[in-house]
Amino acid sequence: MNRMKTLTRVTVMSIILAIGFAATIEAQVGKNMGVLNPNLASEKELLALPQLNARLVKDISDKRPFLSIAELHAVLGPSLSKEQLTTLYAKLFVPINLNTARRDEILLVPGVGQRMAHEFEEYRPYRALAQFRREIGKYVDEKEVARLEQYVFVPINLNTASDEDILSIPGVGRRMLHEFKEYRPYKSIEQFRREIGKYVDKKEVARLETYVTLN
Repeated sequence: MNRMKTLTRVTVMSIILAIGFAATIEAQVGKNMGVLNPNLASEKELLALPQLNARLVKDISDKRPFLSIAELHAVLGPSLSKEQLTTLYAKLFVPINLNTARRDEILLVPGVGQRMAHEFEEYRPYRALAQFRREIGKYVDEKEVARLEQYVFVPINLNTASDEDILSIPGVGRRMLHEFKEYRPYKSIEQFRREIGKYVDKKEVARLETYVTLN
């Protein structure tokens, strides 16, 4: 009888832990609190940014998608001062891959200096944003971690990502969520390009690809 009670307790605890674990699974692209993505922003939204004029907005529209913040910086850098860029990137940014971004790209994140850039790199590889929150939370408070999180992402696994993970990719809605899942299991990135390329052009496939992995 006692053995049965013990087994029951263990089973109940296992269920509780499993539910708790599931509840902590979160999207791998940082929660946006008002930062525009230059690949998705409308012309009206871009023109509303005081650092951008009609010519720069046209340049952004013509040259997107930008697969990295470095590509956007190459377009805007020659026309804007360092101070203007710093102010602009607080409102317009291409999220960086926490595992592969170069030091110069990390330093483009507003408010990040050499010391914090080092901390970003120190804890690689990142498996989830929860890891980023935990590690960077050793140096700054929760509010600052949440602000920094807007500018970063951890690639999602094409075969195991949850619906929430997939929907966190900028520009992905319910229809594309269905297509992502429709072709599982993915054996290669080439398969992803081929299948998703049935629905969007090569440039958009390349943009989406930056957010995914098979590792």
